[in-house]
Amino acid sequence: MLHVRSQIRSSKQNISFKPDESKVIAKRLHIEKDRAGKIISRIRDMPEERKTELLDQILKNYEHRHKNLKRILKNNFDKVVSDLNKNDLEQLSIENKLLIGAYFTNEYSIEAAALFNPSIVADPFQNHAKPDELKVIISFRAVGEGHMSSVVFRSGILDKTGNIRMNKTFNVIERAKVTDIPEYTKENFRMKMKEIKEYEPVKEVFDQLLDDFNLNELNEAISRFEKKNRLTDSENRAIQTLNWLARSTYQIKFDTDTDISQRVIFPRMQTDIKAIEDVRFTPLSDSRGNTIYCGTYTAYNGFSILPQLLETRDFFNFRISVLTGSGSQNKGMALFPEKINGKYAMISRNDNVNLYIMYSNNIHHWEKPKLLREPRYEWELIQIGNSGPPLKTEKGWLVLTHAVGPMRTYTIGALLLDLKNPLKIIGEIKEPLLVPEENERNGYVPNVVYSCGGIIHNGYLVLPYAVSDSRSGIVKFKLKDILDNMVLPE
Repeated sequence: MLHVRSQIRSSKQNISFKPDESKVIAKRLHIEKDRAGKIISRIRDMPEERKTELLDQILKNYEHRHKNLKRILKNNFDKVVSDLNKNDLEQLSIENKLLIGAYFTNEYSIEAAALFNPSIVADPFQNHAKPDELKVIISFRAVGEGHMSSVVFRSGILDKTGNIRMNKTFNVIERAKVTDIPEYTKENFRMKMKEIKEYEPVKEVFDQLLDDFNLNELNEAISRFEKKNRLTDSENRAIQTLNWLARSTYQIKFDTDTDISQRVIFPRMQTDIKAIEDVRFTPLSDSRGNTIYCGTYTAYNGFSILPQLLETRDFFNFRISVLTGSGSQNKGMALFPEKINGKYAMISRNDNVNLYIMYSNNIHHWEKPKLLREPRYEWELIQIGNSGPPLKTEKGWLVLTHAVGPMRTYTIGALLLDLKNPLKIIGEIKEPLLVPEENERNGYVPNVVYSCGGIIHNGYLVLPYAVSDSRSGIVKFKLKDILDNMVLPE
């Protein structure tokens, strides 16, 4: 290999998280309107007896693979009817509706291509954990057909020596349901609209909104504005942007009877229609001392990226919102797990090369990134970034880094930052913690080890990591070994 391992010992577990092609969801099959209308006509022309036989066979073949398949088929039927504006179809029997829905449904294998870029946090429910054990949740970026990326989960238990025992996984998958946001915050919307220079044309709309408003109030304010004015092109564009921003802020929930391994956060909005990439979960204490898990990630619609934030207390209910400000314009943002000097803190890679730190009074708005570190060692000369949120130790903030060197080889390194002033680097390792071993070098993107977050437990750093953008594993280090090998920056 290109790099010599440092003095720091590592222990890899005999666990490999590989793509599971049996994990499928049933999603809508989009067909252009002309074809869709003809398909429905053909179905309606079938003899009723044959329709019954066909629907029975479909349910027999697929119902055991999906939770509440009939509801999925009915929902897809409703969407098709709405798109085609064919109100006469509402008079059909429920069996006919389900059969039509089946023709506009397809299975999608959510992780058939890759399962990588993991992040690990403590499970919010530690019931039944033994002393010195820690229940954990690992999130992954799952990739399926068409390179669509979603978020999936696994769970396990860390023992007192940092080894993990994985829990059983279940293959009947549930997509999260989108629910209405009870209230939006006007200031967050205003800042984002100003940032993209779309605020002034619709300032009058904002004047009609309370500091916290709901979707109906937004629609009423827009409607009033549209009736009052003959809209210019810039006003029309700004209204479209405002509606897009509202759609980018939403809530999702899973049924409480689902296991964590059955939950998938799948792209469904215009902002993330192609990918939800590389969630970095951070446990963050709120003003009441309760833990909220905040996951920064990148939404991708096939053309542009948008940094966003996942927030959850229980991994059943999630809130998704847009990150605003000039500091949230690139990939690889990760929150510190607590406020520093009264402000939220974020480590980032704003220019795609160097590490930065930002502070903010508003967790959704980030400005003025400050340079933390540039590439220095031979194994990181192309670029560096974080490999997950900073981890608090007695000696300082431990920041795991990913670095790109010759032959585009990705490795994982480490820095130590001052607890009170994270812009001050008080230690670094001169050789990477983790490099691709010979049996890890092949995959969709060769020569890569990468992580979106580790965890410290009982004196061990436990790090799930991706292997060549294809699969994942777990490695552990003694935390003391890492800290003892830190040297002051030259």
